[in-house]
Amino acid sequence: AEHQHARYNPLRDDWVLVSAHRVKRPWQGQLEKPPPEDVPRWDPNNPLCPGATRANGEVNPPYEGTFVFPNDFPALQPDAPEPGDSNHPLFRAAAARGVCKVMCFHSWSDLTLPLMSLAEIRAVIDAWAELAAELGASYPWVQIFENKGAMMGCSNPHPHCQVWASSFLPNEARLEDRTQRQHLSQHGVPMLLEYAEQEARRKERLVVENADWLVVVPYWATWPYQTLLLPRRHICRLQDLREGERDSLASIMQRLLIKYDNLFEVSFPYSMGWHGAPTGPYLEEECGHWQLHAHYYPPLLRSATVRKFMVGYEMLAQAQRDLTPEQAAEHLRSLPEVHYKQRAK
Repeated sequence: AEHQHARYNPLRDDWVLVSAHRVKRPWQGQLEKPPPEDVPRWDPNNPLCPGATRANGEVNPPYEGTFVFPNDFPALQPDAPEPGDSNHPLFRAAAARGVCKVMCFHSWSDLTLPLMSLAEIRAVIDAWAELAAELGASYPWVQIFENKGAMMGCSNPHPHCQVWASSFLPNEARLEDRTQRQHLSQHGVPMLLEYAEQEARRKERLVVENADWLVVVPYWATWPYQTLLLPRRHICRLQDLREGERDSLASIMQRLLIKYDNLFEVSFPYSMGWHGAPTGPYLEEECGHWQLHAHYYPPLLRSATVRKFMVGYEMLAQAQRDLTPEQAAEHLRSLPEVHYKQRAK
């Protein structure tokens, strides 16, 4: 906790430098603007709201629960042409096809997941699993991700996520596939199943847990309050979750996200995403080395206005953090599980 050291991340096969003593240094750098607290419940100019007109001229239906539609500005399209041939190995290109969808969690813009009911969060989980199965029937990778807050690039204040299905395995997927495959081959047990068992026993990085899930600040965390959501049972894909596991997932997500918001009493920004076994042609292959998990990457460090920047040493050498994962976990663990906006005045 007092001396710098490096920690190995077996999931990414890289290292992070931990320099806990630096957290005490004074800060006179960039200060972020806190997120607005006066987001209207419905705004006709917000393209994600029910009844609003989107950029392509389509009008959203008067939806009340989850709502899925094609991204109007997709990064991947199913009919993209093949790139031209290269005459040199240093100038390689490959085909990249796919589909991009947007999924609204709720019809109200002034809600976020931690302020939604368990039934509403469960409906989001069911929609995630349905999309993962539907798109995964043909595409090798389905990336479900949520960018929460303007700080993380969210352009519309409305509870929603994105789902991108690609004809290829992205870099992070290929990396996690390799490391998890190697671990199973060398140790005879899926890496993240063993890791969850170890963290459940050690407790020092545990944030919240229930019968089916646990959330930890991983031993190798890069971002200050980064967390990893893990099932206790061996599960390869989101669509493989049982009914009870979906209910308990809604509960543990709500508990974690309430703690995040309570940390600095602000709607906590983050990027999160699900990783599971590849799909499409990989559905016919053995994927037992994979363990379903979700990453949460929040940028805030000291307050609602001070964030962690990945620059300099992080960009040119390797990741570095000031707060230790154990300190971050203890801080999150100690926070109340009643949202600060819902406490009795």
